[in-house]
Amino acid sequence: DMNTSTSGSQPSVRAPAGMPAARTPSPAARAAVPIRSMGEAQRPQIAAHLLALSPSDRYLRFGYAAGEAHIHRYVDGIDLERDDVFGIFNRRLELLAVAHLAYSSNADSQHCAEFGVSVLAHARGRSYGKRLFERAVMHARNQGVELLFIHALTENKVMLSIAAQAGSRMVRDGSETEAFLQLPPANFDSLVTELVQEQWAQSDYRWKAQMRSFRHLLRGLPLVGQRSHGAGTSDSQGGRVS
Repeated sequence: DMNTSTSGSQPSVRAPAGMPAARTPSPAARAAVPIRSMGEAQRPQIAAHLLALSPSDRYLRFGYAAGEAHIHRYVDGIDLERDDVFGIFNRRLELLAVAHLAYSSNADSQHCAEFGVSVLAHARGRSYGKRLFERAVMHARNQGVELLFIHALTENKVMLSIAAQAGSRMVRDGSETEAFLQLPPANFDSLVTELVQEQWAQSDYRWKAQMRSFRHLLRGLPLVGQRSHGAGTSDSQGGRVS
């Protein structure tokens, strides 16, 4: 579930005419997994996630063979005051999937945004890329974005399929393909749904962080029933904390 993105630069796009409007996913599909917005504190996690991608996955994500230096420049260059980044975490707070929604500040395309996403190899097959796309679409329309686009390698069938299923207009140019999705304006449902989902995701993240701290604490405790040095025999009848 990966695509290329020019999200270090300003999105500038001319949309083809006659595009269908975005297809709104069902509430059940939108709420399938907690997806939280990310800020400056998560920048190192974003870098670690991208560095964990294989060379072929980096090629699909960025459209070129991105080395460590390229990835660090990309992550450091994300304008978190302007753009939005969304992530899916497991219970160990490993960042499994990341989406970057880059907004244009150009006067002729100020209502446009570009979407880029990546998913770790061991977390695929769970529709994380699709869920992140749906989350980005909802947030973008709530921010007044009218056109969402994706710049992907034509060989990236998974990402292009996600875009096509949402109703995007596809424009192929050899080895590269652009997908354009016209977004409907925000409404009460989209605003409230995003608010509820973000609160849920933030609560889920805090709970996972607390559980991780608790597990680390348990690892530092002696075995249940273990006696301190010199206090009786060393053979204890206690059980083990697992």
